[in-house]
Amino acid sequence: MRGRPTKDPHTRPAINTLERLHMELGGQILANRQQHDALSEQMRHVEAVIKMLDPTYNLGRIAVKRRKPNPWFKRGTLYRRALDVLRTATEPMTTTELAEAVLKNHGVVNASKPDLQLIALGIQHSLKNHEGKGVERVGEATPARWRLAPPV
Repeated sequence: MRGRPTKDPHTRPAINTLERLHMELGGQILANRQQHDALSEQMRHVEAVIKMLDPTYNLGRIAVKRRKPNPWFKRGTLYRRALDVLRTATEPMTTTELAEAVLKNHGVVNASKPDLQLIALGIQHSLKNHEGKGVERVGEATPARWRLAPPV
């Protein structure tokens, strides 16, 4: 065999896929303690296959994937909802103010403070990703205030 298996272009995609599977199984273990034994066994099988492909591979560097879906908004809709609020806003808004307005417009009145913070964080990440492409940050103050970017 020439070189390490991870350098072989035929086994690298397999290792990438097995890494993702390992991360997802780790996340499921955290979420479902009832299925802990079965998921742990599956994870050990995945680790064994990785070790068969590359005995020197460090399994400790594979992070656990944690994903908790948003209970009110489907993936990708939060940014659009924030834009809807910004279109009617009279002045720039912080992400917390945007989150409160988005939840209010969506009819959510029972949001806890941690839920509000998660929505605000999602909006913040979306706004940063779209900065200069439809939205802009106003000033250098913290927390950041956002508004729609003027048309070009």
